[in-house]
Amino acid sequence: MKKKYLILFLFILVKFILQYSIIDTEYELHRDEYLHLDQGNHLAWGYLSVPPVNSWLAFIVKIFGNSVFWVKFFPALFGALTLVVVWKIVEELKGGLFAQILASTGILFSVLLRLNMLFQPTSLEVLLWTMLYYALIKYFKTEKVKWIYIAAVIFGIGFLNKYNIAFSVLGLIPAMLITKQRGIFLQKHLYLAGLLALLIILPNILWQYHNNFPVILHMKQLSERQLVNVDRFDFVKSQILFFFGVVFVIIAGLYALIFYKPFEKIRFLFWAYVFTMALFLFFRAKDYYAIGLYPAYIAVGSVFMGQLFDKGWTKSVLRPVSILIPVLLFLPLYNFAFPNKSPQYILDHPETYKKFGLLRWEDGKDHSLPQDFADMQGWRELAQKVDDEYLQLSKLGKTLVLCDNYGQAGAINYYSKQKIKAVAFNADYLNWFDLSEKYSNLIRVKDSGQGKNELGETGALFEKSIIADSITNPFAREKGALIFSFKNAKIDIRKRIKDEINKEKNDD
Repeated sequence: MKKKYLILFLFILVKFILQYSIIDTEYELHRDEYLHLDQGNHLAWGYLSVPPVNSWLAFIVKIFGNSVFWVKFFPALFGALTLVVVWKIVEELKGGLFAQILASTGILFSVLLRLNMLFQPTSLEVLLWTMLYYALIKYFKTEKVKWIYIAAVIFGIGFLNKYNIAFSVLGLIPAMLITKQRGIFLQKHLYLAGLLALLIILPNILWQYHNNFPVILHMKQLSERQLVNVDRFDFVKSQILFFFGVVFVIIAGLYALIFYKPFEKIRFLFWAYVFTMALFLFFRAKDYYAIGLYPAYIAVGSVFMGQLFDKGWTKSVLRPVSILIPVLLFLPLYNFAFPNKSPQYILDHPETYKKFGLLRWEDGKDHSLPQDFADMQGWRELAQKVDDEYLQLSKLGKTLVLCDNYGQAGAINYYSKQKIKAVAFNADYLNWFDLSEKYSNLIRVKDSGQGKNELGETGALFEKSIIADSITNPFAREKGALIFSFKNAKIDIRKRIKDEINKEKNDD
């Protein structure tokens, strides 16, 4: 027993080491992380695009000093805990040490390394999906009703983290109805647990009600602007690539859930996969929405393969080969799939990145860095330059910092030494404007190519207007963004700002 948990500890240690080593020091946080961190400064029971749990984690990061170490700690922790839960699923299904090592290796060297890089709700989401399946496996194996309540609590927390977990339940319900596990619907504790889950999520539902259900608007926007463009074939292809090194384990697990008698009590998991994937395909979901499905199936497949490779040459040859496959397939990916090489290195060695289409951005053109990597450049420069201008303007009166996008506003708020509270005309920043005081000055950050008329239009409202600076980092996606400085407002600009906020909300 001690040997097994020592090996698990080593996997956890390697997980943390990898998560902290796959990002080169020349990269900053990703644009999306700044928004999530800023939510910790505006605690609420909900936000325009996400529920509140990640904001609570952001608040904890803030208490600990807001350092990059703590920003990266929680996604890495949730990835490590996913390993632990997978290990426990294998244990519950009577899998041996080989099965635990195979499953842990498959989880470690997978898309989760990429996912667990960023401070976003997705890392916790994958952990909670895995925990939910574990709780149901425990219930059907032991018939102890406490596991139904544990599953309800997990779902409740999952709902407050990311609404996507609802798909797991929508897949589980018909899956249990068509299998012998349908007896759970005669269990009164299921409905009491449902009430418990409802109590947990109720504050967010009330917040949604009082804010005109922004989640519905968000889903409508996703459907019209992004999901409509999702190619279902690409979705399926991504599912194979996410856990490419252990695809054979996942297939083995799905097969075993149908034909392997010891798994009869958890056969509903096969149909849960089928129904959940069908829902994702029907709604044209983004490919990464389904990542939370796979850890449990990797655990199931590893147990089955442990039984399959239990004697003779299959044990001595196929077991070590099975463990080596995900490692060997991961090694070449390590050199280009993560931001562990400096921007200059990528500029000097673009061949592999270009070969795999990593340099092509959403504009259809090739750039010097992959788009995600470019989204981790230039933010500190922006904050410093805005800080310098803000310091000068603040001597003349109250100054508003207004940005074009949430990445700019969040980065300024994260790095600013002047304790700036920048806002933007998008995302949650629409609700974070402080218009209680009159502003004398304005710093306007405009996206590259979007500031042509700014001096003429906005400048007419102020006594003096200049282009104070711009983003010059050649690798940044924000390169060319302009920083406008407007001094001594001729009118009270708050009405103009309110009109623009209302316009943005109505356009949405």
